[in-house]
Amino acid sequence: MTFTTRPTLRGTFGMVSSTHWLASQSAMRLLELGGNAFDAAAAAGFVLHVVEPHLNGPGGEVPAIIATAADPTPRVLCGQGVAPAGATIEHFKGLGLSLIPGSGPLAATVPGAVDAWLLLLRDHGSLPLRTVLEPAIGYARNGHPVLARVGDTVNTVRELFTEHWPTSAELWLQGGEAPRANELFRNPAYADTLERLVIAAEEAGADRVAQLERARTTWRQGFVAEAIDRFSRLPHRDSSGEDHSGLITGDDVASYSASWEEPATFDWHGHTVAKTGPWGQGPALLQSLAVLAELGDPSALDLTGAEAVHVTTEVTKLSYADREAWYGDGVDVPLKTLLSPGYAAERAALVGAAASHEMRPGSPDGRVPRLPLLVAGVVGDASTGEPTVAPDGATRGDTCHVDVIDQWGNVISATPSGGWLQSSPTIPELGFCLGSRLQMFWLEDGLASSLAPGLRPRTTLTPTLVLRDGAPVLACGSPGGDQQDQWQLLFLLRHLAGGQELQEAIDAPAWHTTAFPSSFYPRAAVPGNLTVESRLGPVVRDTLISKGHQVVESDPWSLGRLCAVSRTPDGVLSAAANPRGMQGYATGR
Repeated sequence: MTFTTRPTLRGTFGMVSSTHWLASQSAMRLLELGGNAFDAAAAAGFVLHVVEPHLNGPGGEVPAIIATAADPTPRVLCGQGVAPAGATIEHFKGLGLSLIPGSGPLAATVPGAVDAWLLLLRDHGSLPLRTVLEPAIGYARNGHPVLARVGDTVNTVRELFTEHWPTSAELWLQGGEAPRANELFRNPAYADTLERLVIAAEEAGADRVAQLERARTTWRQGFVAEAIDRFSRLPHRDSSGEDHSGLITGDDVASYSASWEEPATFDWHGHTVAKTGPWGQGPALLQSLAVLAELGDPSALDLTGAEAVHVTTEVTKLSYADREAWYGDGVDVPLKTLLSPGYAAERAALVGAAASHEMRPGSPDGRVPRLPLLVAGVVGDASTGEPTVAPDGATRGDTCHVDVIDQWGNVISATPSGGWLQSSPTIPELGFCLGSRLQMFWLEDGLASSLAPGLRPRTTLTPTLVLRDGAPVLACGSPGGDQQDQWQLLFLLRHLAGGQELQEAIDAPAWHTTAFPSSFYPRAAVPGNLTVESRLGPVVRDTLISKGHQVVESDPWSLGRLCAVSRTPDGVLSAAANPRGMQGYATGR
């Protein structure tokens, strides 16, 4: 038996895995009350806004993939907000900017997370909104033991808060001090915001669907939208070093609605892997699986050896080069060709014995790829996988995740993010701030992800649902920005192809590359980079260096943030969670 940091949980009633133990247990409580996986996931999502405020917030976004017991066909819930009506390339260039800032009100998309969770509850939940929001309201009003990393994040941006974002200082530097690890932290303004949504919902009558529609309307057209409109007009400092007003108006919030759509799917090793469409980076994982399939039997890969590390890294570089050239919202993405065996074979032929230091997007259907001009000139540092926060609030890799599966076979994988406390100044009467996902657009015309009003940024958020013989068998995901699908690739190879149990596959050493432009300001790339957990060992490291990789050794337990739940055909449920960071947790019975 292989040692694991914690057991792979098994049962038949319900399973939850998330990036914070309080969110996991809150979701489990909803299952115990008779709710389904969607009630539970929404409860966890709202709790994550409270207990992981440095990683996500109600001003952010959430994509999810679900399958129901009645219909196992996967569906994508899109809670990714869009660029405001005033967000044009011309506006930013008029401000003298060549990149969208990584923090501040100018970087905000329309908030999408709350409307998405409410839409999920309307269409697939079963419990009253008050019941679902009770845990989040309780933790916000009465307090929760705050994470050490929340205080660390606040201290990193202390000067920004005290000098330029006084409303954030009022909430996060009470008495002049950042929250101390494990002390109770309260956010009564956010508790009031949620309570007002519940009261408005209940005024619609006893019908659950009517209540949820009223809550959505109140959020999008009522006091929340009004507060966002007022506050966004105030100039605040951002990562450009200047003060700028935001672009979001009440009309932007009112006109946005979360939505349901078809997933991108790929059949691989006896399974169907479902991701969001190419408005996000999810299909890059599918492309990596397709190319690896052309290179041989994935179950034969020795993921403890240098050759497998090399091959998966080179394949990832090719997939992410295509992400840069072809993925975006509102454009003709040649996804069918990108996932075709012929194209995958062309890409597989580019994987050589030595590490490539070039960006090599392909030419699907003979089309000529185009990369941003800045790609050639911006070089950054190699991320170790830890969330990175600069003193100006610019943030890379901060996200949460939750997976839930219930006794009836309902399942969801969701990746909430954005609206973190350091992304934008706190809107005082709401108790939260706006996000900064707009930074993932380019201010250059003619690209797949060029900025335009009403479009979704090419997000890094990328939940995963896996089916076998048409039935969902696995939901998984990870925080980590550009690394999310790289770490999930290793997990799927180990679990689905290699036969490892959930926890064993999550615990195993991880690696990733930053050899392509970061999705986060200032969009830097590190050609040839390969960041590995030191547990891979010196022999593997030195072999990779000999192949031309610029190897950065990270701490032995530092890369990857996986959560996962699964179901066997006879109804046995399982769950596992990442031990790195000592924060994620799985629960179930």
